[in-house]
Amino acid sequence: MSNQMSNAPMMQSGPTSVFQTWINALTKPNERTFAEMAASPQAKAMTAYLWVLVGFLIELVVAFLFQGSAMRSVLEQRGYGDQIPGGGIGFTLISALCGGPVFAVIATIFFAIGVAIIQWVAKMFGGKGTFDQAAYCLAAIAAPYAIVAGLFSALSAIPFVGFCFRIVLGLAGLYILFLQITAVKGVNQFGWGQAAGSVLLPGLVIFLVCCCLAFAVSLATGAAIGNIFSSINQSLVP
Repeated sequence: MSNQMSNAPMMQSGPTSVFQTWINALTKPNERTFAEMAASPQAKAMTAYLWVLVGFLIELVVAFLFQGSAMRSVLEQRGYGDQIPGGGIGFTLISALCGGPVFAVIATIFFAIGVAIIQWVAKMFGGKGTFDQAAYCLAAIAAPYAIVAGLFSALSAIPFVGFCFRIVLGLAGLYILFLQITAVKGVNQFGWGQAAGSVLLPGLVIFLVCCCLAFAVSLATGAAIGNIFSSINQSLVP
C-alpha cells in the first residue's frame, strides 16, 4: 500500500516548462516526481525525441569543436600542423556543424530503441506505463545530462585540471543511472528490483552478445592467421 501511495501521481496545476521539467528530473530523485511527469498530458514520445535531439546536438557540436581543437594543438606541438586538413579551425568548425547533426540523429534513434527495449522488459515485469511515458521521463534525464556532458568534455580538455572534470562526469553517470531506474519505477509503478532489471538487463544482454561476437571474431581471425602462416611455412619448406 505504501509503495502504491509513493508512486501515485499528484494533480498538477498546469503545464510545466521544459527547463522546469528537466530540473525536476535531475534534482528530485524519487518515483513520485516521475509518476507525475508520466501522468502529464505533455508526456509524448515526439517531445522526448526533440529534447534528446537538441541535447545530443549541443553535446556533439561542443565535443567536435573543443576536442578537435585540442587534437589540432597536439598535432601542431608535434610538428604535424601542416598535415591538418582543411586549414585547422575552419575544418573543425565545418566538422562540428555537419557532423554534429548527423550523429545527433543517430543517437536519438538509439535512444528510441533503448527506451523501447527497457519498456518491453518493464511490461514483462508487470509494468503499467507506456512507451510515451517512459520516453518522456527518460528524455527529461538524458537531454540535460547530454548538454552538461558536452560542457564537461570541453572542460576536460584543459591541461592539468581536465582529469578532475572526467572524474566528476563519471560520478554523474552513476547518478544518471540511478535516476533512470527511479524513472522506470515511477512510470511503471512497481518495485526497485523490477525497475533495476528493466534498465540493466538489456544492457547486460547486449554486452554479453557483443562479447560472444568479439570472441567468435577473434577465433575466426586467429584461425585465418594460423592458416596463412601455415601456408607460408609450407611454401618455404623445400
